[in-house]
Amino acid sequence: QVQLVESGGGSVQAGGSLRLSCAASGIFFSISDMAWYRQAPGKQRELVAGIFKSGSTNYADSVKGRFTISRDNAKNTVYLQMNSLQPEDTGVYYCSQGIFRVGHWGQGTQVTVSS
Repeated sequence: QVQLVESGGGSVQAGGSLRLSCAASGIFFSISDMAWYRQAPGKQRELVAGIFKSGSTNYADSVKGRFTISRDNAKNTVYLQMNSLQPEDTGVYYCSQGIFRVGHWGQGTQVTVSS
């Protein structure tokens, strides 16, 4: 059974930081591309950052220079370090197996940034 369990969400003021974690089980994590998506109220889910099994990364333009995605294959965990958070970063953040073709989703974790 595949499980992607996100944690680390919360409420912060603009300019603050959060670190999201996604613990994976039931998948071959080390050979999986992983990603973080987010969905703001009333908007479509969008790709925030992806990390390939090679370790290469890609980011949405809106988060470049502020967010960093990383992975620990020994812990089957992918991270999203979010710095200089802005109110427009508010939303539910989802971990996914797969970047452009998603096989599995986590349940999501709420991030709220107040001005």
